[in-house]
Amino acid sequence: MSFFSKVFGGKKDDKAPTASEAIQKLRATEEMLVKKQEYLEKKIEQELVIVKKNGTANKRVAIQALKRKKRYEKQLQQIDGTLATIEMQREALEGANTNTAVLQTMKLAADALKSAHQHMDVDEVHGMMDDIAEQQDVAKEISEAISNPVAFGNDIDEDELEKELEELEQEELDRELLGTGPTTDQLPSVPATPLPSKTKTPAASEEDDELKQLQQWAS
Repeated sequence: MSFFSKVFGGKKDDKAPTASEAIQKLRATEEMLVKKQEYLEKKIEQELVIVKKNGTANKRVAIQALKRKKRYEKQLQQIDGTLATIEMQREALEGANTNTAVLQTMKLAADALKSAHQHMDVDEVHGMMDDIAEQQDVAKEISEAISNPVAFGNDIDEDELEKELEELEQEELDRELLGTGPTTDQLPSVPATPLPSKTKTPAASEEDDELKQLQQWAS
């Protein structure tokens, strides 16, 4: 029977305990050893009381108490070493147990991902993405075509229109610079009724007579 079989129980060909079971057994062993430590510490205190009580008065009793105290201290030292070893082993098992749980979870996720990808073909995915891109381009072209206004009268030459506009602007500018008035076509119409004749004032008649005399003298 192996050492671990003696510690954990069972025969040599028994199934090995799981990490969780081994951790529980190690913790139970730790608790038992801690209780043993407490017991030995109390015994050591009792032996010290006996030593101090007897001293040189009863030397034989004091020496026997010191011997027992030494044995208890040696056992206590051994238990300290055993507890350190068990603690390290328990921590290693706890770490291994954690790693096992993590690996199991990762394997489960990997299997789920693999199962999901089994229903997908890489070439089909690329083809689908190409179709989506193509349809997006078509939709973009349709949107641009709809948003552009329909042009009417495309048979008119834009250059001729611009040239005609420049000529009209130049004519208007020339007219403003020369200060020309409106053309004959734009003159106001002559009223149909005759304008009333002006009556000459006496002063105007005298000026006309003088002007006539001056013209006769000059001739």
